[in-house]
Amino acid sequence: MSPGALDDVTTRPPGPLPMRSSRARPGSRQYQLPGLTTWTVSQLTDYIKEVLEVDAGLQDVWLEAEVSNLTQSTAGHLYFTLKDSGAALNCVMWRSAAAQLGWLPKQGDAVVAHGRVSVYPARGLYQLYVDQLQPAGLGDLHARFEELRDRLKAEGLFDIERKLPLPAFPRVVGVVTSPQAAALRDVLNILQRRYPLVQVLLAPALVQGEQAPAQIVSALQALDTRDDVDLILLVRGGGSLEELWAFNDERVARAIAACRYPVITGVGHETDFTIADFVADLRAPTPSAAAELAVPDQSELRQRLQAWARQAEANVEWRLRQAREVLVQQQHSLRRLSPQARIDSDRQRVDDLIRRSSRALEHNLSLHRAGVAGFHARLAALSPNATLQRGYAIVRLAEVGTVVRSIQQVRAGDRLAIQVQDGEFGAVTREDL
Repeated sequence: MSPGALDDVTTRPPGPLPMRSSRARPGSRQYQLPGLTTWTVSQLTDYIKEVLEVDAGLQDVWLEAEVSNLTQSTAGHLYFTLKDSGAALNCVMWRSAAAQLGWLPKQGDAVVAHGRVSVYPARGLYQLYVDQLQPAGLGDLHARFEELRDRLKAEGLFDIERKLPLPAFPRVVGVVTSPQAAALRDVLNILQRRYPLVQVLLAPALVQGEQAPAQIVSALQALDTRDDVDLILLVRGGGSLEELWAFNDERVARAIAACRYPVITGVGHETDFTIADFVADLRAPTPSAAAELAVPDQSELRQRLQAWARQAEANVEWRLRQAREVLVQQQHSLRRLSPQARIDSDRQRVDDLIRRSSRALEHNLSLHRAGVAGFHARLAALSPNATLQRGYAIVRLAEVGTVVRSIQQVRAGDRLAIQVQDGEFGAVTREDL
């Protein structure tokens, strides 16, 4: 239905409330009861609600108007008013539809809204339940935005699984933005304040205009080819939809998706969403927020280190106390279970045994000495030397040392060794003996 279709809606002239007709929908209540001449408030409100909802023209409404009094509930629903110079209309946009916007209108914005008309019975208000909302005059841009968003989402470029994790302590951060942009100054100030150790590489690019997408792509590719970059920031300040349109370019989206390094976008204000935000590994609401997300805060790191140091010191002290207590307990147990008394007793017993063993050994030695002396006397009496002393001699063959016991053992000319009491002398045998 076109925005001018409201002109075709037939209105009922003022007058008494009509009776329900036989064309009521199945299951609807018959409010005119027999014998009653009045309606309850609920009956009247329900009747009006049903009248509005059965009117097909009021269930497919386009309005062009100005936004005012916009609020967002904690549940994510939007409540606002659409007005022109002559009237105002309450509007509701449920969270499921609001989440698809990618932007939020501001006070006084001219918008085109689509929805259905119904009644909120609790307050007796008729209002427009909005399911689509776009800036007036920008319908084509939003259509292109939604077409590209849906197509890239179907390709999987927005999937959580492909998002790269951010480094905890980046050493080099690449920044893609305009060198003249205030966003760059904000990013540099925050990076320096939060984490002075980080090195910043600027890849300059236009962030607005027809040439901006190609330059953004070139800047991203230049940073991505380096081996010393840990993280890339793609940032620019706020602006209108047309001014931010470079970040809705398909080339930029695919360049972000192709980056080896994680990309954080900080484009526009908190309510501004671009295609680049959906593709990026992390979306920040502003350039300053992107810088804060990129690096840790040195003050927090110091506090964390101090807390770790205190905890480590406390752990060491606790362990030392535990070790001392265990040592004292073990010393007490050792003293209680010490074998020293038994050792002392065993030492004395050993000394006694040694003395007894010494006496027994001396006695045994005396006995053995006496036995040896007896054996010595007997051996001396039987020794060949004793025989030699009586004038006998021992004859041996000189060459082999064999004792000669028979004349059959020698021949003429054999050399003999003859041992007598006080020595030995040689001799040679002859045949004429």
